[in-house]
Amino acid sequence: MWTIIEQIFPYAIVFTIPLLITALGGLFSERSGIVNIGLEGLMISGAFASALTVNFLQDKMQGSTILWIGLLVAVVVGILFSLLHAFASINLSADQVISGTAINMIAMALTVFLARNITGSGNIRITSGFTPFDVPVLSQIPIIGDLLFTKTYATTWFILVVLLLSAFILNKTKFGLRLKSCGEFPQAAQAAGINVVRIRYIGVMISGALAGLGGAIIILTYAGEFTGSVSGLGFLALASLIFGQWRPLGILGATLFFGFASTIANVSQVIPELAVIPPIILKIFPYVVTLIALVIFSKSSQAPKAAGEPFDPGKR
Repeated sequence: MWTIIEQIFPYAIVFTIPLLITALGGLFSERSGIVNIGLEGLMISGAFASALTVNFLQDKMQGSTILWIGLLVAVVVGILFSLLHAFASINLSADQVISGTAINMIAMALTVFLARNITGSGNIRITSGFTPFDVPVLSQIPIIGDLLFTKTYATTWFILVVLLLSAFILNKTKFGLRLKSCGEFPQAAQAAGINVVRIRYIGVMISGALAGLGGAIIILTYAGEFTGSVSGLGFLALASLIFGQWRPLGILGATLFFGFASTIANVSQVIPELAVIPPIILKIFPYVVTLIALVIFSKSSQAPKAAGEPFDPGKR
């Protein structure tokens, strides 16, 4: 049993990281009061932007610099796409679920259309991504070293820093407290002199940046090719946000669970101890557990009270 855990743990962490950063993006948006169903589309836009950037630069530059440039471009594109959702939800008071769904549809259709016109096949392949490495010294620690510090990526540690920074910003800074107040009692926040519209725009833009980054990490770590889809990870990130009760550390636990469940499903047929379990059961397992968890926690949900509700600055 320990051998199985030791084999899949590094891969589970790699799969968890894009889920984690995308769910954190959803957290900033929903804490500001804007439900972001469009995480999937934002991830797709980031994946496309990073793949296209690295594909264009890989013959002109060497080293990991082009990969970090790809991540940066994905962040910018994610922000630009999220502005569509922000404008529809905040300025036009559109239904936020419908607006997010539209983002998903637009992103998927537009990126595939552009990819087909650029490459002729709809796919964009990169020749090399981030290289896994063992952390010096720490990888030699018994048990923990094999689990946490082997076959790891630079992006993994970067995202963990973002996680800690996000928790600090939301709980310990003036901006974080204002963001949460806009998602709980926007009228009271406005009465206190907070520009609710501006704060919500920033929340959605952070959401777009982090979701775009999540899509890019998929391409630049384990996928290596843009195919017009991120296999529903945006929706799984949204489920992780709910499962984690809109808290950074709760989201970390939820995404770790989904990361492990999905990794087990993907590698089950090459591990003899797991091959006896029908693959379809393992593949649907994380989604079934999600539904069960949502039912169990629905009555004790700690979602922002004003999430999904349009805000009228003129209303008192």
